[in-house]
Amino acid sequence: MCNTCGCNITPGNRPLVMAEKPKNGVTTVSVLQNLLSKNNHQAEHNRAHFDAQKVLVINLMSSPGSGKTALLEATIKRLRDSLKIAVIEGDLETENDTKRIQAQGVPAYQIMTGTACHLDAHLVHNALHHLALDGLDLLFIENVGNLVCPASFDLGHHRNVVLLSVTEGDDKPAKYPVMFRAADLMLISKTDLLPYLDDFSAINAEQNLHNLANDAPVIEFSAKDGNGLDAWITWLQSEITAYKALLLKQQTQRPKIQQDGQLLHAQPGNSKFYPVSNKAKVHK
Repeated sequence: MCNTCGCNITPGNRPLVMAEKPKNGVTTVSVLQNLLSKNNHQAEHNRAHFDAQKVLVINLMSSPGSGKTALLEATIKRLRDSLKIAVIEGDLETENDTKRIQAQGVPAYQIMTGTACHLDAHLVHNALHHLALDGLDLLFIENVGNLVCPASFDLGHHRNVVLLSVTEGDDKPAKYPVMFRAADLMLISKTDLLPYLDDFSAINAEQNLHNLANDAPVIEFSAKDGNGLDAWITWLQSEITAYKALLLKQQTQRPKIQQDGQLLHAQPGNSKFYPVSNKAKVHK
């Protein structure tokens, strides 16, 4: 697992680490290398659970402040009368985003990761004990704001949506290739600000995405003025239809989990030992 950004231990996989009886608050590289395979096993279990309930699960990823929660609010307002939606929120601290989602009248559950900069399959599994999946059409997982690690972890979800805010620069796909290679859809958010940002080009952003050999569609979107909302809703509805067609064939949908990122998190660095943080937690 990653030994540079503090994400190697999460409240979801900590019991697996502690079972190895670490000494003096540290555990060996071999234990951490095994965590990724255990995560993938848990992800398959999660996905089978979602498939049994016929719930399409979308993983939303972006840097902090790109508009994931605002996107969810706008989506829920448009779809809550026709689709049953729930949300899992991931943040290092606070329940602010969960409260915003619950104010829209849909169930939401908060995961606080403490020091971990991403969600993992174990955290999602624990959250499912607090969300009823019966009758759901869509489950959104709003991942921790981070353009690196979230793309490397299978949560058991079906699709990755990566947001790129116009305030971040159109070169982000080139700078963060692991994240944007994982995108099944790229949303360019906050387009209402484009009149004030003459250095951002949506054409360049899309070209930088496609330069990564990723032909995922791109939708320009503003939660403030509703631009692009129809295209986003159409994409969601088409994904639900395609997913249900796969289920009829006893098949499922898998996201683009990045092998380069998984290798980064599975390989040991120069240190032999990794600290075990006690700060991460899961809250309702």
